[in-house]
Formats: sequence, structure tokens, C-alpha cells
Amino acid sequence: MRPFRFAVFGLAVLVVLSLGFALNPAKKPAPAPPSFSERARAAAFSETMDLRAAGMELASAGAAESTAVEPVVTLLTMQARALSGPASDAGPASASPSPTGRLPGAGLPGAGLQTPAALVQALANSGTARVKDAETADGGMARLLAGTGTAQLLASGRLAAATGVPAPQGLAGTQGKASAVEATASPCPSPSDPAAAPKTTGPDAAASVGQALAAAVTAEQQAAYGYQAALPRLAPAEVGPASEFLLRHKEQAAAAEERLRSACGTPLPQQPGYVLDAGFLAAPGAGLGKLEAATLAAYGDVVAVSVGQDRLWALSALQSAAGRALRWGADPGPVPGLRLDIDQLPPLPAGAALPTRSDVPQSPAAP
Repeated sequence: MRPFRFAVFGLAVLVVLSLGFALNPAKKPAPAPPSFSERARAAAFSETMDLRAAGMELASAGAAESTAVEPVVTLLTMQARALSGPASDAGPASASPSPTGRLPGAGLPGAGLQTPAALVQALANSGTARVKDAETADGGMARLLAGTGTAQLLASGRLAAATGVPAPQGLAGTQGKASAVEATASPCPSPSDPAAAPKTTGPDAAASVGQALAAAVTAEQQAAYGYQAALPRLAPAEVGPASEFLLRHKEQAAAAEERLRSACGTPLPQQPGYVLDAGFLAAPGAGLGKLEAATLAAYGDVVAVSVGQDRLWALSALQSAAGRALRWGADPGPVPGLRLDIDQLPPLPAGAALPTRSDVPQSPAAP
């Protein structure tokens, strides 16, 4: 009987242990932390929504500056839609005034930006952070952040000029010369060794670094040709800025060619001329604006497929080109360097409340 009792006892122990293991499964591994790009996107979305709330509050207050603030709110709304993640609880978004006459979202907890001057500075701070994050983010996200930051910097300058407040430091450079960033040479593979060809930064890259740089060279050469054709037809007051911009385009074309060679590409011979729009000679200023805007996509591509010094150079060139386009009256778009179909953007989350400053995710590149 004793062996039988031991057997029954052992069987009972096994049953209890098996039930314990079944009822207490192993803990699931902790989810992986979000990537740098996702954290940068979340920070950009939250800060853009915060700025949008502050702009709505200013615009709905009926102040004299409301006319200047409303385009900023429109810009931030489109940017927030572009930055909203796929997991957002999207619902119908409305831009029409509420029955009380206040814009939707007015009065939500914003950043405490009660004056145009405060909004101007906040736009500049956010734009700078977005461009900084674009230095490190992955391909397509880098392009989105770069365009968002560039547009916010431009909006800061325009709002400052429209409301008569001082422009934040550093905004003047958006119309001038792109920062010189030294090209880094890399050993080029032989044509018989395709495995050693330069790599792009991710599967979403539409073109290789060499192809993107070649497109930038062509865009710069075409812009320089347009300036040469426009100079004799511009008003005297416009000749000085146009001459300076022509020099910038020649320098940028040469810099892009140098980077193309460093990326193991071969620049194509420059064409003797380019076809200009039919109305270019009649309205050369507007034509130059279109040419400047046409260079933005090329630099957006370089940002998306490059890394390191090439990306820094493209980020600076993107900001400069967007500033020049605006100088000639062209619209660089809500995200310069990225072609957006506004109708295809997701709506903002239904009833989304604006975060307070303590709730805003910090830019991963922030100190």
C-alpha cells in the first residue's frame, strides 16, 4: 500500500504543478521602446497641435493680428494631419467656426502663448527642433520633419513681419546661402562590383543618393538659367536680390556635383538651355518663385535617402530654397520638400484635446 500511496501523492503533486504553470504563464517580454523616428514624430505632432491651439486662441480673440494668425493655424492644421500616426483615433475634422463664434479648439489647454510675439518664438523653437530631429530620423520621416520644421520657421518670420514683432534670431538665413557642409569622399566601387555600390537609407527611399543628387544638380542648373533669363526683365529693385540668388544657385550646383562625385556618380553635361513657362518672361518674378519651389522636391529626396554630411547639406539647402520661393511670392507648401495630397491626409483625432506643456513629448534630440 505504501508504494501506491507514494504514487498517488506524486501524481497529485504533478497535477498541482502543471496547473500552476498553466495558470501562471511566463511573463511576456516588455515591448520594444519606440524608435527615434517615432518619438520625433510624436513630439512634432504634439507641439504642432499645441501651437495650433494657441493660434486658434489668438485668432478667435478678435485682435488686430487675427488676420495674420489665421494662415498659421491653417498651416499647423495640415502639418498635424500629416504628422498624425496611423493609430490615431481619427474622426471627422471640422475647420468651421463653432456656434459661439470661436474656432474649434479655442480655450483648450495650450502653451500659454497669449501674444503674437510668444507664438512667433514658439514657432521658431518648434521648427528648429524638427529640423534637428531630421538630422537623425529615418528616411521618409526625416523628410517629413525637415519640411515641417522649415515651414514653421518660415511661418515664424512671416508672422513676425505681419505683426511688427522682432523676428527670432537665425531666420534671415532661410533666404540666403545654404550652410557649407564639407562633402565626405568615399571609395567608389568598380563597375564590375555592383555589390559594393552605395546603399540608400531605407526601403522607402525612391531613389539612390546618386540619383537624388543628380536631380538636385539639374534643378539648380535650371534655376540658374531662369535667373539669367529673368535678370534683364526684373524691376531695378529686384535685380540685386536676384543677382545674389543666381550666385547661390551656381554655388549649389557646384556643391551638388561635388557630392555626386563623392557618391560615385557622374554629373551629366549641363544643357545649353531649358524650357521656361510661357508666361515666364512676362512675369519673371512669379516664374522665379516657381523655379525655386521646383527645387524643393529634389532636396527633400536627398534628405530622405542620405545620411551624415550629405543630409546636413540638403537640410540647409531645403530651408534656403523655401525662403527664396517665398521671397518671390511662391507657396512652398505646408511641408516643403514633400508632395502632399491634402485630401488624402488623415483627419485629426475626433475631439482631440491639446496637451499642456508638461504633457508634450520631448524631441528626442533635445538636450
